[in-house]
Amino acid sequence: MSRQTTASTCCYCGVGCGVLIEHDDERILGVSGDPAHPANFGKLCSKGSTLHLTGDLAARALYPELRLGKGLSRARSDWDSALDHAASIFADTIAEHGPDSVAFYISGQLLTEDYYAFNKLARALVGTNNIDSNSRLCMSSAVVGYKRSLGADAPPCSYEDLELSDCVMIVGSNMAYAHPILFRRLEEAKSRRPQMKIIVIDPRRTDTCDLADLHLAILPGTDVALFHGILHLLLWEDWVDRDFIKAHTEGLADLKNLVRDYTPAMVAQICGISVEQLHQCAEWVGTSPSFLSLWCMGLNQSTAGSAKNSALINLHLATGQIGRPGAGPFSLTGQPNAMGGRETGSLSNLLPGHRDAANAEHRAEVARYWGVEQLPATTGLSAIELFEQVRSGKIKALWIACTNPAQSMPDQTAVRDALQACPFVVLQEAFRTTETAAFADLLLPAASWGEKEGSVTNSERRISHVRRAIAAPGEARPDWAITVDFAQRLEKRLRPGRPSLFAFETSAQLFDEYKQLTRGRDLDLSGISHALIDQLGPQQWPFPEGASSGTPRLYLDGIFPTDNGRARFVAEPYRAAKELRDARYPLTLNTGRLRDQWHGMSRTGTAAQLFGHVNEAVLSLHPDELHRHRLQAGDLVSLKSRRGTIIVAVDSDDSVRPGQAFLPMHWGDRFLKGGVNTLTQPAFDPLSKQPELKHSGVRLEPVNLPWQLFALVEGNVQQHLETLRPLCEAFSYVSLSLTGRERPALLIRAASAVAPEPQLLQAIDEQLGLIEGPVLAYDDPRRSIGKRVRIENGRITAIRLAGETLARHWLQNLWLEGRADEQLRRWLLAPLSAPPGNVGASVGGSKTLCNCMNVSQRAICAGIERGLDLQGLKQELGCGTQCGSCVPEIKRLLVATAQPVAAVS
Repeated sequence: MSRQTTASTCCYCGVGCGVLIEHDDERILGVSGDPAHPANFGKLCSKGSTLHLTGDLAARALYPELRLGKGLSRARSDWDSALDHAASIFADTIAEHGPDSVAFYISGQLLTEDYYAFNKLARALVGTNNIDSNSRLCMSSAVVGYKRSLGADAPPCSYEDLELSDCVMIVGSNMAYAHPILFRRLEEAKSRRPQMKIIVIDPRRTDTCDLADLHLAILPGTDVALFHGILHLLLWEDWVDRDFIKAHTEGLADLKNLVRDYTPAMVAQICGISVEQLHQCAEWVGTSPSFLSLWCMGLNQSTAGSAKNSALINLHLATGQIGRPGAGPFSLTGQPNAMGGRETGSLSNLLPGHRDAANAEHRAEVARYWGVEQLPATTGLSAIELFEQVRSGKIKALWIACTNPAQSMPDQTAVRDALQACPFVVLQEAFRTTETAAFADLLLPAASWGEKEGSVTNSERRISHVRRAIAAPGEARPDWAITVDFAQRLEKRLRPGRPSLFAFETSAQLFDEYKQLTRGRDLDLSGISHALIDQLGPQQWPFPEGASSGTPRLYLDGIFPTDNGRARFVAEPYRAAKELRDARYPLTLNTGRLRDQWHGMSRTGTAAQLFGHVNEAVLSLHPDELHRHRLQAGDLVSLKSRRGTIIVAVDSDDSVRPGQAFLPMHWGDRFLKGGVNTLTQPAFDPLSKQPELKHSGVRLEPVNLPWQLFALVEGNVQQHLETLRPLCEAFSYVSLSLTGRERPALLIRAASAVAPEPQLLQAIDEQLGLIEGPVLAYDDPRRSIGKRVRIENGRITAIRLAGETLARHWLQNLWLEGRADEQLRRWLLAPLSAPPGNVGASVGGSKTLCNCMNVSQRAICAGIERGLDLQGLKQELGCGTQCGSCVPEIKRLLVATAQPVAAVS
């Protein structure tokens, strides 16, 4: 069929980039940035540009699967049987135990129409507020901050403010990795206007810090003290806008009394920075013509997340830096439609149209519109509370959609116990390979990116039309359609003979009903429709009926959506994190993002080339910390918190301060035995209910695991992952990843104290295809050492080393180079497994530094040795010319190479 192009949006972060999907009406063939979309103007990051590679059908849920009893396997079902069974169980549970005995846990990756269908299902039909979203884990503190400081959950800025600001403060966000398209925009603005000041506040020196004029490496969790210290200096130096404060705010007197005690000396000590740094930061904030703040999980994922958000917004109110170009508090959303979820009421304490579930008037308004007698008044359960009640047996039926709590929630042992104990778990999901899928009694296949129609709202309040390019594979269906179908079946049991609340046939009908609930509200969407977006392009709310364009900025007139129209200063003292360093747990664990992976890797984990930059979970420690623990880079350690233990490799990283540790948040049990969130804590902010995922007390203990295994196998990587991961459960340490670009392969690294039973190795070899055929093998049972290599058409296609793995890097290089020479055969027959000489001893230099253009670190270093500068590398190798995410790392390589030369001269 002819090649076609469909304009849609990216399904990753909250930047909301426009994409052009290339397809033949049956398969997605490629993706590129949409030059007409105002969020990205044609640019894409390494994740967005590889979306077409993440559609591996081997990882997809393709038809309903039903388990008829705990302990039994799921069997293929049909939609009618599956949904009738679910409706029967939900109806019986509600009849016997009440509506609050069931719950819904949904996702910031759903479309707005999906969200609305779920909200109406839970609140109008079931009669429960037990509906929460995984946005609780990322943005709920920002919601509280905006609402109590400004009156509504409404980010007031636009992306163009990044280019217009004179002083940009980035707090708790490695923007270069988490929101790379916006970071590129900021980089370009800085290059055009070098006088622009950029402040980065982060305990770690990330790639984002490379752009900073000032990096405040504060101690984790001390943000509130820092912001109060800045305000103390703003007031002392009279760097405030007294006219704005008098005309448009309230509450400064109480805040002044509080911050009077936050002297520079005290704040510097609390935060672990110098007084000079604090003064410099305050001066730039207070004297710059425009001041913009950007923040993400480092502020939100905290037991003081709400206080941190409001303390930051206080700085904008004190300086009048809101409601004008280049100024304002601007949260960076973590998921593609977490904003749409907030708008539709998809947190347990919210209702559609920025209403509150605790507000009787708001409940009555929505009930009247929906045509039901009333909405539930009982407070709904937030994510942490919800899973606690699942575990205790109070929640007896749980519907999960488009999210992976068995990877993403903190305190994974408790969460998995809850899922295991729940009598009935429904998982509505596009990928059957997620950690949560193992706990599902009913798996419902959902359509994924490029296969469904609806809308999303990005970080700047811009609504885009998500368009369908191809049909979903197998029997997968759009999320809203699954929800509506289930709701229609359930209402026959709960509201027999009454008109249906769910007479929807298209996603546009859902949007058109929902938008009327926003009429007259701060987010008025009454003038928007799918058709209008197609005509005018993506639009920012508010967009009331009769409007001809969206609203770039809010609060230009200084009037806020509070009872009296004034913004509120919020006075809350600094409170330390729940788990401070102590003798038993002397390290503070911070979690964060990798450049090329996203969330729990359900999607990015299907694309081998996205593992090219980082291919295993590694704990980053300061060199002094490694020395103190007598560790070398690459050693395995037991990493313990008060909740659990995982075994992980360590690396030396001077971007992390002594006493701290960093571990990427993406690795779940599928790729790393136990998963990172086995360690993290469920303590949450009392207002936002957002957990403190960023701050956990941990300790290191050495492990002695002399028996090691390394395996590599080409082919159907998802199938290999599915069959080999359970076999690896017997090992103490297990790390799996993908590798390769043209020939994707699965990599396994495992270790144990003693050698496993021979039957286990044989089972692994069978899955690797290393039992029969063109296989070279050497076994030394006495020393529990064995090595096998499969060679087809003159090149390696599978490897297994057992006992010790000294040759793994050399063999991986041979596989990458597509050769199997005589040297390999000689090595294979030798009793030792070390590679011959020092040939190819490491693959570190071959990691992919530029994923967009497939340029390795080795190639870049070779170019630097030839005298190429950054522009020369871009011209010759193409690196850094697409998304630009690799540029900070390339710059560091250039500096590292230049330093010895400078020393000699």
